[in-house]
Amino acid sequence: MATFKEIVTKAVIGKGKKQFTDNLSLQVTNNPNTILGCWVINHSFNGDITNGNVTIKGSYDINIWYSYDNDTKTEVLKETKNYTETINVQGVNDNIENEEVIIRSLSNPSCSKAEINGNTITCTVDKVLGIELVGDTKVRINTLDEVDDWEEIIDSDETINARIDEEVNEDYLETNEE
Repeated sequence: MATFKEIVTKAVIGKGKKQFTDNLSLQVTNNPNTILGCWVINHSFNGDITNGNVTIKGSYDINIWYSYDNDTKTEVLKETKNYTETINVQGVNDNIENEEVIIRSLSNPSCSKAEINGNTITCTVDKVLGIELVGDTKVRINTLDEVDDWEEIIDSDETINARIDEEVNEDYLETNEE
């Protein structure tokens, strides 16, 4: 006969990853000639559940090294960019309040394209974020045969008295006195 047991535990109940692209337009004070480098650092983020969706809020610093004045001088443009991403992850439930959101950067933000348009540098920043939802869930397991691993303990006076009668030597005192 098959029976089922239920186990309540915390587990990953929703998981996914998504690539995000930010198109930025950054103003520079000098008229740039050449972009010499672009890098993204100091990426930080956190996530929570809002209206049944995962909302990620984060920021990163973008640094663009460029030349100006007919490629005779250089400067680094530094800006902090804030972002908010909203993702619909399968497994999010409005009624569950104990869910925990774990956000991971699977691919750190990086500049994939940078161009000069007058006194503006336009660049594309790509990042990949992984989202895990951890919450209470119930697992049902099938137990094919119910086996009782416990030995039954019998506390009857008759059993104890019979055991005493078998084990006690009534001649013990008489044999030791001689």
